[in-house]
Amino acid sequence: MSPLLGTVNRVLLGLAGLVLLCAGGAVLAAGLDLAVPSWWPWYGSTDVLLSAADRDRWRDRGWWWPTVIAALAVVVVLALWWFLAQLRRARLAEVLVDSGDGEGARLRGRALEGVLADEAGNLDGVARARVALTGRRSAPRVRIRLRMEPHAAPDETLGRLTDEALAHARESAGLAELPAEVRLRAVGHRAERVS
Repeated sequence: MSPLLGTVNRVLLGLAGLVLLCAGGAVLAAGLDLAVPSWWPWYGSTDVLLSAADRDRWRDRGWWWPTVIAALAVVVVLALWWFLAQLRRARLAEVLVDSGDGEGARLRGRALEGVLADEAGNLDGVARARVALTGRRSAPRVRIRLRMEPHAAPDETLGRLTDEALAHARESAGLAELPAEVRLRAVGHRAERVS
């Protein structure tokens, strides 16, 4: 999930939660016949949100119902966009490769991830490598997670990863650049005894 989408998710969920909390509190307060402020939309357990007079007041206005329907349509479209954004895969399914003939080719994202993971996993000091392609088909990005052995030198490993594995992937896919985010984590091991 992209950082922007994650931020939008948190903001929308926070706003939805706040609106639902306020609406629920208002309903609970009115249902329990608690003292409510004068601007509160209803006053007791027998009161309704829109009285018959309020509903009839808007019938004569020609703009009222089209405005309500348009606003609700916008809310539905935004909710649908948000829902579909959740289903979108975070991983890149394919990468567009310039084949030199003007047509182009498509490289499966899993294939490139597998090759990168194998090459990164074969570096000295790397116990395991996980790779995920993100971004757009024409401008992919790479997230690499390396589990490092206790004897590994992180600076050497990062240098070889950049100069070898990432450079090979970039050249083989014909990409001008291949930005990468690399996270290193040490493999857990038991303490060694010295005698």
